[in-house]
Amino acid sequence: MGYKAPQHSGDDKETKELTGQIERITYSDAESGYAVLRIAVKGYPELVTAVGTIASPAVGEVLSMKGLWTDHPKFGSQFKVVEYRSFAPSSIQGIEKYLGSGLIKGIGPSIAEKIVSFFGADSFKILDTQPEKLLDIEGIGEKKATAIHQAWLEQREMRGVMLFLQSYGIGTGYALRVFRHYGSASVQVLQENPYRLAVDIFGIGFVTADKIAYSMGFSKESPLRIRAGVLHVMNELTRDGHVFVPIEELTASAAEILSVSPELVEKGIEDGRLNQELIIEWYTDIEGKDDCAVYLPPFHYAEVHSAKNLCRILSSPFNGHYAAPDIVIPWVQQELGINFAEQQTEALKTALSSQVMVITGGPGTGKTTLIKAIIKIRSERGFRIMLAAPTGRAAKRMTEATGHEAKTIHRMLEYTGSSMAGGDFMKNETNTLDCDLLVVDEASMIDQILFHHLLKAIPKEASVVFVGDVDQLPSVGPGNVLKDIINSGICPVVHLKEIFRQGEESMIVVNAHRINSGEMPCLEDKSNGNSPSDFYFIEQNDPDKALEIIKELVTIRIPQKFGFDPVKDIQVLTPMHRGSVGTTRLNSELREVLNIQHGSKVQRMGRIVQEGDKVMQIRNNYEKDVYNGDIGTVHRIDGEESKVIVEMDSGRVSYDFSELDELIHAYAVSIHKSQGSEYPAVVIPIMTQHYMMLQRNLLYTGITRGKKLVVIVGTKKAVAIAVKNDKTRKRYTRLAGRLKECLIGRQTI
Repeated sequence: MGYKAPQHSGDDKETKELTGQIERITYSDAESGYAVLRIAVKGYPELVTAVGTIASPAVGEVLSMKGLWTDHPKFGSQFKVVEYRSFAPSSIQGIEKYLGSGLIKGIGPSIAEKIVSFFGADSFKILDTQPEKLLDIEGIGEKKATAIHQAWLEQREMRGVMLFLQSYGIGTGYALRVFRHYGSASVQVLQENPYRLAVDIFGIGFVTADKIAYSMGFSKESPLRIRAGVLHVMNELTRDGHVFVPIEELTASAAEILSVSPELVEKGIEDGRLNQELIIEWYTDIEGKDDCAVYLPPFHYAEVHSAKNLCRILSSPFNGHYAAPDIVIPWVQQELGINFAEQQTEALKTALSSQVMVITGGPGTGKTTLIKAIIKIRSERGFRIMLAAPTGRAAKRMTEATGHEAKTIHRMLEYTGSSMAGGDFMKNETNTLDCDLLVVDEASMIDQILFHHLLKAIPKEASVVFVGDVDQLPSVGPGNVLKDIINSGICPVVHLKEIFRQGEESMIVVNAHRINSGEMPCLEDKSNGNSPSDFYFIEQNDPDKALEIIKELVTIRIPQKFGFDPVKDIQVLTPMHRGSVGTTRLNSELREVLNIQHGSKVQRMGRIVQEGDKVMQIRNNYEKDVYNGDIGTVHRIDGEESKVIVEMDSGRVSYDFSELDELIHAYAVSIHKSQGSEYPAVVIPIMTQHYMMLQRNLLYTGITRGKKLVVIVGTKKAVAIAVKNDKTRKRYTRLAGRLKECLIGRQTI
C-alpha cells in the first residue's frame, strides 16, 4: 500500500530512503493523521524518530519511507516522512507486536502472543484463509474466532480506504467512520460526489468535503458544490436554533461562504427544491411583510404537524369533570400538608379545567408543588398519569420530587432506532400513549422535531400540562417550542412569579429572580453565623488567576467547607469554550488535578480518554439511551475489545473507540450544555472576555443549575453586562403563527 503525504516546505536537504519496523508510537492524532514514531532501521544503532502524516500506524508494521532529515531544536534529529509504503511485518517478533497493537478489534497482547506462539510466521496466512484453525488455541471459541477473522478482513480492506482518504486530508478517525458507512464502495462514492461526506458522516463538515472535492478537480461553480453548500448553510443555521431561514438571508450567507454569485446560489436553492432537499413557503412576518421561508423537509413537516396535533388535542372534549374547586383544593391541601398561595390556587383551578395548559416560572415559585397537587387529584379519580422530561437527569429529578415515575421523552415514546428521521418511535399516532394525563417538565428544552413526535403519540382524550421556565435558554435543537405555545395564545398559561418561603431563604433563588428582572444580584456574602450562604461572588479580573481560584475551589475549598465531592457534586459552568476560563483550558487543568488514578487510557480524535475521567455525551444516541448533556465517569477501557465503558445515571454504557467523538471531558461544560440538569454545587466564571456570550438568560440559566451552592468568579462589570443584555437571539420559527391560525379556525367554527 502506498501514500504520498503533503509536501513540506522550508527544507532543501536531499531526499533519503529508510526502511524499518515501528517499535513505539510516541504520538498519533487520529483526526489529522500526524504521528511521531520510533523506528528500528537496520544499520542504525538507535531507534530513529520519524514524523509525518501516517495513516493508523501499528507497532510491528514495516515502513519504507522517503523523506528529509531535520534537526528539531528540542527533540534533535528527526526523519520527516514525505512519502511511504507500509508492509506487514515478517519477523515473529514483528508479527506479534503488530497483532497486539490494538489495531485489530478482539486481538490484544495476550491473544496475539497465543496466535504467534501457535502459528509463527504463518499467523497472517491463517487469519486470511484458515481462521477455523484459531479454534485449536486454548481460550478461543467459535464466536471469538469468527469475530477475530471478520475484524482482520475489515481492517485489511479498511487500511486501503484509509490511505486513499488520508491523501485527501481526512484523518484516520473520520476515515474509519467513512469506511463503516460506505464499506468497500468508499472510494467510488467519494470520487463521484465527495460532498456526500458532509451529509452522511457525523463530524465531517462541508469545509472538509469541499477541500477534498477541490483536490479532485471539482469546479468552484459546480452545481454539486453549490447545492451542497446551500444545504450546509441550512444545517448550520438549524444548529443555531432556526427551524427555517428567510430566502434572502440564505442566499446572502451561501454566496459569501461559497464565493459565488447570488444568482448561482438561487439556482442551487431551486435545485435543492426540485430534489426535495428543501421546501419553500411564503409567509407573512410579524411586521406584515410577505417573505419566503426555506425549510429542510423534516423541520417543515414537524412544525406543520405539531400545530395540527396540538389543535387536535385542544379540540377534544375535556376529560376532567371534577368536583367544584372549593371542595377539591382544600382536600388536596390537607392531603399534601400545604397551603396554596392565591396564585397557586388560581393555577390549580386552571389546570383542573384545561385540556392543555402551560405552567411557567422561575426557581422557588411552586411549579413542583402544583404538579404534585394535579397528580394527587387525578390519581384519586383513577386517571392514568405519565410524567416525562427531555433528559435523564430531569426525569430522575421529577421522579424524586413527585414520587411518581418519570421517563425521558424518548424512552416514554419507546424510541428504538439511531436516526430520528427513521421514525423509529414505537409510540405514535397508531400506537398512542396509555394515559389520561401527561405532564412534561423542562418543556423549554424540547426542540421542534421531538415536540412533533411527542404530540402525535398523545391520545386525543388526554390532557397535557407543559411545565418549564420560559426565561431559560431555549432548546439546543431547532425551535422555541415553549415560548411559541405561550405566544400563540392557544391555551391557558400560568406564569408563577411569587417566591415562596423556602425560596426566600435561598440567595440562589433570590438572585436568579433579580437577574431575570434586570436587577444586579446581591454579591455580598450573606452567611449568618454557623449558617453559610448558598451564593458567593469572588472578585477577580485576571482570567489566569481566576483559573487558579476555580481549581482551588473545586479541589479544596468547597469540599472542605460543604463536604461536596469534587467530581460528582461540583460542576464548573462557563459561557465559552475558548480562553483561560473556557471549557477547553478548564477541562485540561481540572483533569490534571482531579483524575490522578493513572488508569488505562486511549487517544482518539486528538483527545485522551482515561479511566476515571468525567465525560459528557454531546449528541443524542437513542440506541444507547444516552442524550446530549448526560454526564458520566469512565469506568473501564478494554483495549482488546476496543471499548470504553462509561458509568452514566442510566447505567453502564459501552462505546467503541470509533464512537469517542460523542464524548467530551466534563470537568467544565458550557452553560448551554447544562440545560435540564441540576448539580449540588456550581462554579461559574463570568469575565469581560466572555463579552460576546454575556446575556441575561445565559447567566440566569447558569445560576439556576445550582441546587445547594453557586459560586461566581469574575468581575462585577461582567455580571452587569450580562444582566443588562436581555436581547436574545431571534429564532426563525412559525409554530406560534400556525397555532394562531388554528385558534382562529376553531373560533370561526
